Amino acid sequence: MSNTLSRVLPTAVAAAVAGALCLTGAGTATAAPASPTGTSVSATPVLEGANDFGCVPSAAHPRPVVLVHGTKMDASTWKTLAPQLKSEGYCVFAPNYGGVSLLLDPSTTIWGSGDIAESGRQIGRFVDEVLAATGAEQVDLVGHSQGGTSSRQYMKFDGGTDPQDPARNKVHTLVTLGATNHGTTFGGLQQLSELLTSLGLPGDALTPLTYNMAGAQQLVGSTTLTSLNDGGDVQTGVEYTVIATRNDTVSTPPGNTFLRSGDPSTVHNVWVQDVCPSATTSHIGLVTDPAPLYMVKSALDPDYAATTPAPC
Repeated sequence: MSNTLSRVLPTAVAAAVAGALCLTGAGTATAAPASPTGTSVSATPVLEGANDFGCVPSAAHPRPVVLVHGTKMDASTWKTLAPQLKSEGYCVFAPNYGGVSLLLDPSTTIWGSGDIAESGRQIGRFVDEVLAATGAEQVDLVGHSQGGTSSRQYMKFDGGTDPQDPARNKVHTLVTLGATNHGTTFGGLQQLSELLTSLGLPGDALTPLTYNMAGAQQLVGSTTLTSLNDGGDVQTGVEYTVIATRNDTVSTPPGNTFLRSGDPSTVHNVWVQDVCPSATTSHIGLVTDPAPLYMVKSALDPDYAATTPAPC
């Protein structure tokens, strides 16, 4: 081992592991329950307000809403938003995806940690089941952190949109919250990735250190994000609302979340502080605080903002 590596690696590894455990603000390890619906996603969790496959969309809200959690999180991310959307009359669904089993305890799964390409396919299979069960033609997606990025992966590569005929898109609206659309530097993880690269090792060499392939794939400059953004950030026929908070210390710099191409009439990059200037919303607060959740509801239904004041 070189002198430089021997001095830097222990600190960098510690920082990277800490970062991987907290990539969306908290880590979640859960036993994987059996799917009550036979879904091909690893698990369809029990969540208040969500995952009623007998739900019939209303005329006011004809598109089911699928909520997609972030790295090392699970569907409980949406314990605040899911019941709120249900009370507004939406059919709401939220999968667990991207599960990786612990090596020493295969019965325990860390969600949102697997290869983003596979996570995109899992989200696609879940959406297909939602469409089949509800009879809807399209869904709206809401993704937090990696959930926004993995949703875009599905939309671009796994059938969520149809470039030849956008009228056949399966996704009408995508709302993201602190999504890692253009990567995160995230402290020790980015430093260690750069160190490995300088030593001639691939950036995904982080994976065995963190048990979190998705974390490495969300770093600035990753091959996953390069592929995802190649040719433009957006898909034709989709409405995008990208929500960021200036106090985000996980998806950093926070402005990296904003989409950089597309029609301004259908791509809306918005700070929480544009709506509530004094908001101190954190990365995890994007899924719990009143201001960003108000913004999500307004993105899903423009009439909501017209009739409901912002909770500042």
